[in-house]
Amino acid sequence: MSSDNTREDQDFAEVARPGQSRTDPSELADRLGGWLQTKLPPGSDPRVTDVQVPAANGMSNETILFDALWNEDFVRRNHHLVARIAPAPSAVPIFPSYDLDQQFEVIKAVGTHSRVPVPRVYWSETSPEALGGEFFVMERIDGQVPPDVMPYNFGSWLSEGSAEDRRRLQDNSVRLLADLHAIPSPAQLFPGLTGELGRNHVSADAALHAHVDGQRRYYQWVIESGPHSPLIERGLDWLDAHWPTVSGPAVLCWGDSRIGNVIYQDFTPVAVLDWEMATLGPRELDLGWMIFLHRFFEDLAGMAGLPGLPDFLRREDVAAEYRVLTGHDAANLDFFTLYAALRHAIIMFRVQSRAVAFAQAQAPEDPDDMIMHRATVEQMLDGTYWDRIGRQGVA
Repeated sequence: MSSDNTREDQDFAEVARPGQSRTDPSELADRLGGWLQTKLPPGSDPRVTDVQVPAANGMSNETILFDALWNEDFVRRNHHLVARIAPAPSAVPIFPSYDLDQQFEVIKAVGTHSRVPVPRVYWSETSPEALGGEFFVMERIDGQVPPDVMPYNFGSWLSEGSAEDRRRLQDNSVRLLADLHAIPSPAQLFPGLTGELGRNHVSADAALHAHVDGQRRYYQWVIESGPHSPLIERGLDWLDAHWPTVSGPAVLCWGDSRIGNVIYQDFTPVAVLDWEMATLGPRELDLGWMIFLHRFFEDLAGMAGLPGLPDFLRREDVAAEYRVLTGHDAANLDFFTLYAALRHAIIMFRVQSRAVAFAQAQAPEDPDDMIMHRATVEQMLDGTYWDRIGRQGVA
């Protein structure tokens, strides 16, 4: 991506991804080194170096990159590591709670029971004593990630690649979902995700009801001390009025199934990241999210007068490739892409509230203007969105 962003671009980035708290790298190195001594065998003599807190840290968990040397089998080895830390309440977090230990267990189980590439996870720490919040440590994997700021379709290594390379990345990314959804008996393997659904056979319909109920609770938490969103509330009512027929068993869903959460090498996935939204649900939960999140960036590109990537991650192509890989015909994608847009609207409502709290944005007169993709949600609710862009599949 070009490095000559305009001031307007930078302002957009700051509001879209509010800054996280920062900790002194040398202090972090000392604290991580002391903590590692409690995790490694006697005589390991750990030493932490090259601590970095990325400028483009996530909107949710904080990320710390570091190297750690320790003695292993009579050899001193260097390990490239990542710590994911739950945010402090004072950071006005995006979500009401962060179960980092559960994320750790999900990543470990996905790596054990599927072909989905995930980083090796080392330790999970539930005590906040070492770093001020619970955290887990995993290996750091080199590669390229499609950027969010500015979005990859505004100009990046992905948009500058060939059409064939992008198609390869697209199909490889859909394969991630196919492989993930093939994990057998997810309720037994991922008991922390079942909630009140139990650990026996969980239907996709029951899991979808539970997921939507969870989103309603999340929205209520978001508006506890702030304005309501008439648009989000209209969308939640729309879900009830257009509830789909969903058959079959629930599968393990990644939850945040977008290419910006994947590390690629040569347009091939080498690590799937960010499992905090993992859940049980219908397959279309992940498919709808993957399709919509690209459409979100495409709509932003259109607003900016940029060509975007209109032939990438099209709804019909994603559904067709998933059918080839699994034999499953994705159904009710109007519902699931709108549900994805609505889920994202609730998150964006919280993100913009956070931006206001950090004096990075002013509260608008109309609360619905805090939803960056307001027009998209409105058009989806009116049934005009997919016709406007040229209907991409009618599933």
